[in-house]
Amino acid sequence: MSPPPRDTLYFPSDHRPFLEPHLPPPNLPPPTPTSLPFTTLTFATSLDSQLSLSPGVPTALSGPQSKAMTHYLRLRHDAILIGVGTAVADNPSLNCRISGAGGYGGEGLMGQPRPVVLDPRGRWDFGARSKVLELAGSGRGRAPYILTGTEPEKEKREILEGAGGKFIRIRVTRVSDGENKVEWKNVLRVLSEEGLRSVMIEGGGAVINSLLQAENLPLVNSVIVTIAPTWLGVGGVVVSPPRCHDDGGNPMAAARLHYVQWHPFGEDMVMCGKLIP
Repeated sequence: MSPPPRDTLYFPSDHRPFLEPHLPPPNLPPPTPTSLPFTTLTFATSLDSQLSLSPGVPTALSGPQSKAMTHYLRLRHDAILIGVGTAVADNPSLNCRISGAGGYGGEGLMGQPRPVVLDPRGRWDFGARSKVLELAGSGRGRAPYILTGTEPEKEKREILEGAGGKFIRIRVTRVSDGENKVEWKNVLRVLSEEGLRSVMIEGGGAVINSLLQAENLPLVNSVIVTIAPTWLGVGGVVVSPPRCHDDGGNPMAAARLHYVQWHPFGEDMVMCGKLIP
């Protein structure tokens, strides 16, 4: 057996019990026609609740320990979902580099999650040289499923299907401000129909803020946030969902985590909790 690649990550076993109550159970049953995947919302943020310095600018926040933790989370989920803005900006790998995952000391593709890109209007101009497809071709990851409301180009379909991925049509609504809206329950049901029992939603800002709206809180089983000891300053991509209001029109907090636990990983702090609508 060849040695694992040089970019293999290691996450110590004594750090894992802290995360266990917030991860999908190891023996989730197969999906049913009415089931939804176990959904974990996870992201890294600055002290001023920002994901990046500005839209479209990749910004490293996680230190090495919390980065390894994120890849361990990927190991424990069937799928990773990101929005198209993140795919366009980052050219992400969307694989798991933890030792023992497929391509990193493990056999086949065991432990490699299915990448999912939410691309309602077909904005992602991927190609055979995109990182996620190169990794799929080398056996160190899976090709993505792309959720879209448009008819993809024949060339794009051939590239994607040739690597083992596919386009999946979803219902997309054009709202008054020109933005594209998807119903998260429908998105998750589509993933369940594909046999995916758990999904880790990593971003970006539009996806996270959408999931933290009041009507979507019941869909999120767990929240895991890495907080980096830095302020990015004014002008970044902020995690800040729309504020709620009571029956009298008075403002209320948008959401609150319960059963919260904190754990340091290097210089970062990781917070886990549950959303209770």
